[in-house]
Amino acid sequence: MRVLTKSRFKLGLECPNKLFYSGKKSYANNKDNDSFLEVLAQGGFQVEELARMSFPGGKLLEGRDWDYEALWYKTRDLLRKDNSIIYEAALLHNGLFVRTDVIVKKGDFIELIEVKAKSFDSTEENIFVGSRGGLRSEWKTYLFDIAFQKYVMQQCFPGFEIKCFIMMADTSKTASINKLNQKFRITKTTNKRTGIKVLVKSIEELGTPVLERVDVSDIIEDIVKDVHKYQEDLLFADTIKRFKYIYEQDDYANWPTSYSACKHCEFKTSIEEKEDGLDSGFEYCFKKQHGWTEDDFNKPNIFEIGGLYYRRGIELFNEEKFFMEQLSRDAIKYKEELGKLSSTQRQWLQIEKEVNKDTSVFIDVKGLKSQMDLWVFPLHFIDFETSASALPFHKGRHPYEQIAFQFSHHIFYKDGHIEHANEFLNAEPGEFPNFEFIRALKKALEKDNGSIFRYANHENSILNVLYEQLTTSNEPDKDVLMTFIKSISHSIKSADVNWQGPSDMVDLLEMIKDYYYNPLTKGSNSIKAVLPAILETSEFLKSKYSQKLAQLELTSKNFSKNHVWLKVDGEKVISPYKNLPPIFEDWTEEDIENSMSEIESISDGGAALTAYGKLQYSDMEQKEVDEIKKSLLKYCELDTLAMVMIYEHFLELVGK
Repeated sequence: MRVLTKSRFKLGLECPNKLFYSGKKSYANNKDNDSFLEVLAQGGFQVEELARMSFPGGKLLEGRDWDYEALWYKTRDLLRKDNSIIYEAALLHNGLFVRTDVIVKKGDFIELIEVKAKSFDSTEENIFVGSRGGLRSEWKTYLFDIAFQKYVMQQCFPGFEIKCFIMMADTSKTASINKLNQKFRITKTTNKRTGIKVLVKSIEELGTPVLERVDVSDIIEDIVKDVHKYQEDLLFADTIKRFKYIYEQDDYANWPTSYSACKHCEFKTSIEEKEDGLDSGFEYCFKKQHGWTEDDFNKPNIFEIGGLYYRRGIELFNEEKFFMEQLSRDAIKYKEELGKLSSTQRQWLQIEKEVNKDTSVFIDVKGLKSQMDLWVFPLHFIDFETSASALPFHKGRHPYEQIAFQFSHHIFYKDGHIEHANEFLNAEPGEFPNFEFIRALKKALEKDNGSIFRYANHENSILNVLYEQLTTSNEPDKDVLMTFIKSISHSIKSADVNWQGPSDMVDLLEMIKDYYYNPLTKGSNSIKAVLPAILETSEFLKSKYSQKLAQLELTSKNFSKNHVWLKVDGEKVISPYKNLPPIFEDWTEEDIENSMSEIESISDGGAALTAYGKLQYSDMEQKEVDEIKKSLLKYCELDTLAMVMIYEHFLELVGK
């Protein structure tokens, strides 16, 4: 039975063609392996369980998601009662199917409550609708989701009056108990789906609520009446009927391709996925609609141009300038900047090198050297790992408030010696680590006036958060710590106090963007793309880091003397991140199966977030805690060593 669910409805709003690929195992889906999306999903399950406790006495409708009729019959029986509360109610009408988070029925009056692991500030006005009367883009998908649920419910029960609410984490509130997050334990189920074990019996045990519900009935009514449209040519009821037909018939919608929808299409295949025989929905669309051949898919296209403004990308796409070979400088609005690469200069570099199959590195030696001459030895490279959860881990903290639980620190000395000098990790259950974090960072960096490096803006943003947290704290040394923060950072735009420290951190990402372009990055400036590209390019780094650690002028706090950072598969360098060992490397299959954690490895920020959450469980066996911590320390150490490698590559190129 093929039914249009609310998740498929939302997918269709993104692009109706995706309905043809949805759920088919033959098509690659990038969202299936996204660790950050997994973290968000887990937070959503926790918030959902907490929300249910706000409506006690409800009936949870359990059953397999695809047993549409059985679930619907159970829901219908419960709604025949005068009063009922249902969690995960199932509504089925003429090929449309939704599961609702919470339904509260009193007579012929129904409250439909959608629970989201998203945050809002209840003290603000005009949360969902902008000053010009249109829906705010960040809320549009959520509101149309609720509108679809109401539509199906109204079809099932035309005589009921339905009010709609959205329930979310309210950032104006704080947790009044410690370990609120840990009361909703993320667990593994027998079918490897995420489960939540609730460790309290009533909501009263949880103190002051951090969730708030907002009445969105009027907005939802306006969506149903087409006052608000998702796209100008999509009428609400007609769209539902169209999507339903497309999915029922397993029909390809042939919806026009577009720059905005196709650039981030999740149904694209990587080289590895192609080798595994997975199909590409992206390719299917462009073969159908534009007659692309296999050769065309091998040509560099405009979706790959790094930093291309969306509006310009849309214009080029609408002009059918799909390929880089079709572009001129004028096409990308080429403009130079004095003393550094402009964004359009970088784009033109990428285009020229891709079209000409030129893999040589561009380096503005003079510009980069002028910056490097300002850097003071010893050089300090730092990286933070942080967490922000919908349900706070600590008393007195807001939903999605940043937790700084880990840093790594490498030092590069003038004589070329490299030291993994410091690291910090505090993931003890119930301990708020932020102030100990900044004390440890201060101790690590205050010994000299050497330049401090970060990669991207995350570290500066977190230091601003710590500054704000200190202002309202009772820490005896808060003034000293705040002065230290101001000395190595700069204030964000929304800060009440403006500053730029005398030792403001140097952003290596900005150095890359301003003075360097490596074609192997394909326009990406992520360190996960830049590092392997640099290692592939640099003969010096290849030679150096293919040796055992014991042979290098390099210390490590977490890796053995026999560890080799750089490995090669054929002629291709393997990213050191892919060489990080699995968490339970030496465990038996039985031990792994009995563990509380389903994390296999930590090689990106999403996995690190998940690991921190797992470590907050106070009854986890110590040997499992130790294994997760070891992996966190190795991952964070590699992040700062990666920055050192980038610096060494700069040295190699400018001849210093």
